[in-house]
Amino acid sequence: MTTDLRAGRKQSRPAPDDSGRRPRPTWRGRLARLDVKAAPYAFISPFYIVFLIFGLFPLGFTLWVSLHDWGLASGTREWVGLDNYDYLLTDSDFWHATVNTLGIFVLATVPQLLIALFIANALNRRIRMPTLFRIGMVAPLVTSTAAVSIVFTQMFDTDWGMINWALGLVGVDPVDWSSSRGWSWVAIAAMVNWRWIGYNALIYLAAMQSIPRDLYEAAAIDGASRLRQFWQITVPMLRPTIIFTVIISTIGGLQLFTEPVLFSVRTPNNMDGGALHQFQTITMYMYDNAFGSDRYGYGAAVAWALFMMIIVFSLINFLIVRRTGGTK
Repeated sequence: MTTDLRAGRKQSRPAPDDSGRRPRPTWRGRLARLDVKAAPYAFISPFYIVFLIFGLFPLGFTLWVSLHDWGLASGTREWVGLDNYDYLLTDSDFWHATVNTLGIFVLATVPQLLIALFIANALNRRIRMPTLFRIGMVAPLVTSTAAVSIVFTQMFDTDWGMINWALGLVGVDPVDWSSSRGWSWVAIAAMVNWRWIGYNALIYLAAMQSIPRDLYEAAAIDGASRLRQFWQITVPMLRPTIIFTVIISTIGGLQLFTEPVLFSVRTPNNMDGGALHQFQTITMYMYDNAFGSDRYGYGAAVAWALFMMIIVFSLINFLIVRRTGGTK
């Protein structure tokens, strides 16, 4: 059988002529060979072309702008090198916005993923009308962000908000959510959590349904409780999915923009993040410098600082989750 296959391969090649040279491949043969080699690259090329135009080029152009004193309205185009980055390192307003961003990020991301994990575990059990509950988890995601922010702004209103009304029922004094730095973080984090918990829960649920049921049955026979099965079977098997959601949540949390902007809709300048900049995020500070003050060069430097921050925090979260799970 092996001899026949080798013989077939030898016969498929062009036979040499009388001079011992093989004939040159025909035009069709070259075209067929080119098609075999180039077709895979042609199929994947649209993604890289789109990424080059709308991803890599804007990234490189932003870096170029950050090295200039660039003004759109004034028409200034002066090379300043790393001066924008030197000023950024000593800019107290930038670091103030960084602390705000990290504070909201922690309050939003950690509870969001933990609650989503437990909700997904509950939906993974046999319950009545599971499809209805799963569709309900998607409802916040398809709701307009502006509508969500307006509703939550009314709920967290100091004088007439429902949250302060509920706190008053248990004897707690009204909280000035928009003026206090810490409480404004909590209010904005509540918007983010309500919007994205269902999304992460459905991702966890899809991953849970791929876990073999035999593992749970064997654990139940050995006397493991449902809580122990969750921590020793479900969570370790979800480790790649958890890493994915942590990275995605890190990217979205550090780029937070819409919720705090609409939360400060009552202030004269939405980008200030309150009278004392108590909840101004990095993206709001970047927007205010670039479009509000016509400092596109410095705004581009802030954008690149945020880009590097996202990479660093994503790697840190990835290593923490991976080391916690015990993977190699």
